[in-house]
Amino acid sequence: MLYEVLLVAYLIIALLLIGFVLIQQGKGADMGASFGAGGSNTVFGSSGSGNFMTRTTGILATLFFAISLFLGNITANRDSGTDEWDIDVPAAEQSVPADSDVPVTDTPAPAGDVPVSNEDNTTDVPN
Repeated sequence: MLYEVLLVAYLIIALLLIGFVLIQQGKGADMGASFGAGGSNTVFGSSGSGNFMTRTTGILATLFFAISLFLGNITANRDSGTDEWDIDVPAAEQSVPADSDVPVTDTPAPAGDVPVSNEDNTTDVPN
């Protein structure tokens, strides 16, 4: 139960972290605002959103890495499930269904890719 809750929280924090990183302005955005290139950062006050956004991004990044380490620790201590595709049946014990189209013989197949000759000693090899 804890594992599933942490996975959901991990996904939400990852999406929030991506959103906050994409919303933030670069360092060069302050230079354009100082020359009158628009009224930037007026929503968050005169100091701008830098302090709030930077702090929120740092907190989200810390939570992301902490949950990542915790989930890794939980996953490492789990018992691995059985592999559904791991079939250890020897070839001698395999059975072919009676209605199969594959003929079953006890004689080995001829070696190589050379065609087997017909009854009149001619081969199916083109000249």
